[in-house]
Amino acid sequence: MEEERIRFFRMLIDTPSPSGFEEQVQQLFLERVKDAVDLTYKDVHGNAFGVINPDCEHKLMLAGHCDEVGLMVSYIDKEGYVYFSTVGGIDPQITQGMPVVIHTAKGPVSGVIGKKPIHLLEEKERQKVARIEEQWIDIGAKDGEEARSMVQIGDPITFDIASRCLAGERITGKGIDDKVGVFVVCEVLRELGREKQSLAFGVYGVSTVQEELGLRGAKTSAFGINPKIGIAIDVTFASDCPNIDKKKVGDISLGKGPVLARGPNINSKLWMRMKNVAEENNIPYQVQAEARATGTDANVIQTTRSGVVTALLSIPNRYMHTPSEIVDMQDVENAIRLLVLFIKSLKAEEDWIP
Repeated sequence: MEEERIRFFRMLIDTPSPSGFEEQVQQLFLERVKDAVDLTYKDVHGNAFGVINPDCEHKLMLAGHCDEVGLMVSYIDKEGYVYFSTVGGIDPQITQGMPVVIHTAKGPVSGVIGKKPIHLLEEKERQKVARIEEQWIDIGAKDGEEARSMVQIGDPITFDIASRCLAGERITGKGIDDKVGVFVVCEVLRELGREKQSLAFGVYGVSTVQEELGLRGAKTSAFGINPKIGIAIDVTFASDCPNIDKKKVGDISLGKGPVLARGPNINSKLWMRMKNVAEENNIPYQVQAEARATGTDANVIQTTRSGVVTALLSIPNRYMHTPSEIVDMQDVENAIRLLVLFIKSLKAEEDWIP
């Protein structure tokens, strides 16, 4: 993948965006696509839109959610220690000892999540995982008064971990779930913008908000767009690492292509069409069985209004919801290529009824 694209992707995942506090990433999204699209805007929930051919009768929606899991200040004690709650699903085993940033109205405040030294732990304590409400952040304040002058109740918190390049084309960082989806939406819009006159659909690229709290942004933005076709771009569990049961999540590997979900959340004709486009153009892909409604934006897009022709395209991701997720940029590049070719192949009047 081009170095400039890599830089932008890393900027996305390094930019804080816990659910409900996505403004900085949304600005990056709008700046990235503005020269390629005909229209950009945001709605009252904070969803950001880039639109190609907004006057077209037939509409296609691409959705990647920009929010990441994080923490939030819930209490400050008299000694100046900051207690927190989770924003989205975070495993309490990974938090202790982590550096964090509290995002305040006055600017970022650095801190660390405290941990009793192993030398002082009793045997019972060594076997126990501290609950989130038992953990605290040390910002270096001398007492509660000083701490409260620095941070406020409700301030969002993110892990202070920068993205890094690994071997090959693999990248690790926080918030890859699902800013990699936002990245794909950006790059598809930028490529389609060069030949928008030939497209049979208006393309609505959406960086959705608050997916981690119940698919909220996709629900409202899909209702507003009322698309004929909706494709969610998200991450899925890579099973090519220790202790992942392939019998439960499927055989999904980094570097073997994006993943086409198959199941009741997915329109069968749309799934077959995307599969055929991949095969006709020698694009590697993987298939994942989703026997129920997926926990992605595709879930609510499908049931919007009278129903939407829906698909889910996923990027294999290791160590989801940790500060050290890993994706392979070859999978990302192939996802972009597949979506561009699929959208260009669409005709205005096609029968998508199963």
